[in-house]
This record gives sequence, structure tokens and C-alpha cells, in this order.
Amino acid sequence: MSGRRRRGTLFPASGTVPFDEGKEAGRAMASTANGRPSSAPVYIEEPAISKWLFGSSTAGWIWLVARLWLGWEWLQAGWSKLFGGNITWKFWSWGDPAYSLTGDGNIGWIRSGTVVGEGGKQQTLQVGDAVAGFAKGALASGTKGDHPDIAYAWYVNWLEWLRDTGHTYFGPLVAIGEVVIGIALILGLFTGIMAFLGAVLNFSFVFAGSAGVNPAMILVSGLLILAWRNAGWYGLDRFVLPKLGTPWHRGEVFSLSPGSGTRVPT
Repeated sequence: MSGRRRRGTLFPASGTVPFDEGKEAGRAMASTANGRPSSAPVYIEEPAISKWLFGSSTAGWIWLVARLWLGWEWLQAGWSKLFGGNITWKFWSWGDPAYSLTGDGNIGWIRSGTVVGEGGKQQTLQVGDAVAGFAKGALASGTKGDHPDIAYAWYVNWLEWLRDTGHTYFGPLVAIGEVVIGIALILGLFTGIMAFLGAVLNFSFVFAGSAGVNPAMILVSGLLILAWRNAGWYGLDRFVLPKLGTPWHRGEVFSLSPGSGTRVPT
């Protein structure tokens, strides 16, 4: 069948099968245009609003707003863990000691040192002890009662390993990762990948029984993952993705034959 495809149709590998053909519709979905049985997949046309929202450059401004909010949340969450002082968009406050890069906010994350603990007592922390403390607190409060906050036994085992061994690796990893995710989202670089990595971190907190802003961040991250094609249109993805391509479509950089400067067909 040739010509313009009608709205509300299913498209198998060969031919066009109308979506609603009465009693024969069920059999038609598993057949080609000539009526013979086929094992080819059937593709259901997506709504126009979905195409626009997740694939059109004109919707890029929506994802720009979402990206900036999510990126800022990650950047400020990881800044003090990595650099010691807090970060703020209020540039007139940058001279305050709380916003300096010589603070002790990164002690227990990427470096060891002494901080003032509860009751004004001095407390010495090693690299990653902040992660160990989080895991210890989650295990103490999230495994009690008939309906504990930590609902999965495998996650209890993970937290126990994190508390006893893995915290020395995950302290610096979390600190650096949060800052990298935040900067990349703000710049619109590898938006879908960074949103996915951020969602993994959010889920790790939720599984441990900590909610806070994590559910909202997971929701926005999920939408950015769906909109990976146009979420970075007002950002670096607009230029980077066509160059690098995707695992299923070679980009411009990898489409050039070595030494010839000519493009290899894909």
C-alpha cells in the first residue's frame, strides 16, 4: 500500500495494517498486507503530542527548565562534599566563610580530618566515613518493625557492605559524581545518561528509607531520559550527539573513513 499513512494504524515490517478492521483486526495484526502469516513485529504509531514533547526541538525550552533545576540540585548537593564550602547563586554572599572552598564539608567524603560533632565534641573522620554513617543510620532505623523502611533484604546486605567496606570507595565517588552530574545537566551534555545516573543515586537513598526531594528528582530524571533526543537542544548535546552518534547510529566522527576524509555509509 502506498500513500500517506493514516492515523491510528499499526505498521508491521512490510505493508500497512489498519488498527480497527472489525473482527479481522486481531488476525491482521499478525499478518502482512497480502494476508499471509508473519512473525514481523508490529509498530504502533505514537501520539503527536509525544512526538513533539520528546522529539521536537521546539519543546527543548521545557527540558531546559527541567535540566537547570535538576542540575542545580545535584551541583549544590555535591559541591560541599567535594570542595568543603557551600555554593549559592547569591554571588554577593561568596565572601562569607560558609561559601569558601576551605570549609570542612568534604571531611568524611574525599578527605580525612577533625570536625565538631554532636554536643560540641571533636570527631575524627576518615575518607568515606560520611557514607558509612549514612548506611549505619539507615540500618538502625530502617530495619525495625513489621513494615521496615528498607523493604528488600538484598539492599540491607548492600548497606552492610557499604558500612563495613565499600564506604572508602563510594565517599569520593558520590561527591565527584554529584558535581559532574550537576554540571553536565546544566550544560546539556549527555543529558539522558546523566539523568539516568542521577536517578540511580536518588533510588539508592529512597531504598534506604530516605525520601526528601528524591521522588521529585526521580520524576524529572525519568522525563529527561525519555526526552534524551531534544532535552539538550539548548545545550551541548545539540552539537555533540550528531558528532558522536549513538550505539545504534554512527555519528559524523565515526563515519569518516581513516585517512580519506570521506564519509562511510551507515
